[in-house]
Amino acid sequence: MLKFTFLIRRTDGMSKEAFINYHRQHHAPLFMSIPESQKYVKKYVVSHPTEIAGFPVPQYDGITDIYFSSMEDFNTFFSSENYKIKVHPDESNFINLNDVVSLVSDEKVMIDVTT
Repeated sequence: MLKFTFLIRRTDGMSKEAFINYHRQHHAPLFMSIPESQKYVKKYVVSHPTEIAGFPVPQYDGITDIYFSSMEDFNTFFSSENYKIKVHPDESNFINLNDVVSLVSDEKVMIDVTT
């Protein structure tokens, strides 16, 4: 399985709280509402850094992890009309699209005591 990680920063003028709320309450449900999400996306996770004393200040406002079975599924999803018309235009409402860092990885879980 391929994991696509996107490190994102909020748009200028948007508060941290508004960014997190928009990401979790508006964009994530929109992303999951298109049929292609049910068909191609294996796992979808949104995370937001927490500031903790003694740790560096987070450099990004959010992390989105999207898992696909293959590059073909990734390409099919992101080239779909529903993604291009419904989901992608919403991204600029809260994400600084000129400042996204992407990483593709082959994740191997070594331990998971949460299940």
